[in-house]
Amino acid sequence: VFCFSDPRTDPWPLVYSPLSVTLVFTSYLFMVALGPFCMRQRQRLELRAPLLAYNLAMVALSSYMFYEFLVTSVLARYSYLCQPVDYSRSELGMSMARVCWWFFFSKVIELLDTVFLILRKKQEQVTFLHVYHHGSMLFSWWSGVKYVPGGQAFFVGMLNSFVHIFMYGYYALASLGPRMHRHLWWKRYLTILQLCQFVAIAAHSSYNLFTECPFPDGFNTAVFLYILSLLALFLRFYYRTYVRGK
Repeated sequence: VFCFSDPRTDPWPLVYSPLSVTLVFTSYLFMVALGPFCMRQRQRLELRAPLLAYNLAMVALSSYMFYEFLVTSVLARYSYLCQPVDYSRSELGMSMARVCWWFFFSKVIELLDTVFLILRKKQEQVTFLHVYHHGSMLFSWWSGVKYVPGGQAFFVGMLNSFVHIFMYGYYALASLGPRMHRHLWWKRYLTILQLCQFVAIAAHSSYNLFTECPFPDGFNTAVFLYILSLLALFLRFYYRTYVRGK
């Protein structure tokens, strides 16, 4: 099914043209490539206070988005099996479109994860998985907000926001320094939670490929294939870190 851009979201920041998000992505790649070179002769930065503030802000934003996704979907009686996009300008339709935009914009903010790693000279953590995940989410959610801000897409945003509450909570605790490390034994379970998220999204998006549902098959197919790539990369990370790493 061919999708036309949603006139409600087109005027919103970064949505109308792919040029803006492409410039953001290109700048990100330049930073990934040149950042370590620029930091080579410089002292690494601790950044404990900025990191704590940033991670707590991301916990708050993720909590807000999860709440909005959940409450709006309940009030609008969204189906978890098949939900077309509500393109109306009703209060609930606009609420869902707005939180989808905020979710997309949160992916722009999350590029700061990489900036902090480079400034702290933790280049070994800027892996292919890290860069692929951060960069690809920009484009996947740009297309979601431009064409299908709501419908089936809400499930992805809701689950990911829920997981990020715990993920950025973990990062906030880790930013407090070595004295907190003994309280961070649950990092492995955070990765398991991320893997469960991917399995749930894959099941959710693939279901509608075998049923009649007025939500574009192209988007469900793209989400399914993308999630499989993340699942494979995160499983590899889990194996290398927690199984072989022992």
